[in-house]
Amino acid sequence: MLAAAPSPAKGAALTRSRIAAVLRRAGRKRNVDLAATRIQTALRTPQLGLTPGLADAYAATVSAYVAVIGELNKQIEVLDEVVGAHFGQHPDAQILLSQPGLGPILGARVLAEFGDAPGRYADAKARKNYAGTSPITRASGLKRVVMARYARNRRLADALYLQAFAALTVSPGARAYYDRHRSAGATHHQALRALANRLVGILHGCLEHHTHYDETLAWQHQPHTGTRAA
Repeated sequence: MLAAAPSPAKGAALTRSRIAAVLRRAGRKRNVDLAATRIQTALRTPQLGLTPGLADAYAATVSAYVAVIGELNKQIEVLDEVVGAHFGQHPDAQILLSQPGLGPILGARVLAEFGDAPGRYADAKARKNYAGTSPITRASGLKRVVMARYARNRRLADALYLQAFAALTVSPGARAYYDRHRSAGATHHQALRALANRLVGILHGCLEHHTHYDETLAWQHQPHTGTRAA
């Protein structure tokens, strides 16, 4: 829409059929006419104006940004294909791809950030600590506080957080684990961090034993009640 109408004047001049055509080219399939009407109404709503010269300058800037974003999206697609092709050649690729919530892009990032040197992590706890998913517990007298780690590999932590979110829809065990934490009073972000920590432990076991993810085995020791998992 910004490419078709980089300025308020051009936006107000767009017909509903033109707006609908733009939406369809962008991939919109449902409620196109309704969306076109809503957009046209918004574009024709009175607003503060600009002098012609300033409006033209802003329009040129918007058009330039749209072109840059479009080219970036094309290059991202190219890089996605390259990453997917090279990641698939790694001996551990299929193990990572078997994990819930990991596809070629996130899987490649997780592999790259963890590294693939054998024996780099003495145990699952060491891998969790490096990932920054394992919580820090501080106790003083009667007060006990559990906090997220501040010092961590942020690229890895972000990837694992996204994996945990994606796993909610593909893994019943992950969903149940998340729900137990929410039922125990954890916030959405706290529950996702706990799930990410659990998934790191599962990944470590799979890599250590050179086995693919198994939904039943991964969650067989988790409680089936409303109590919060450790």
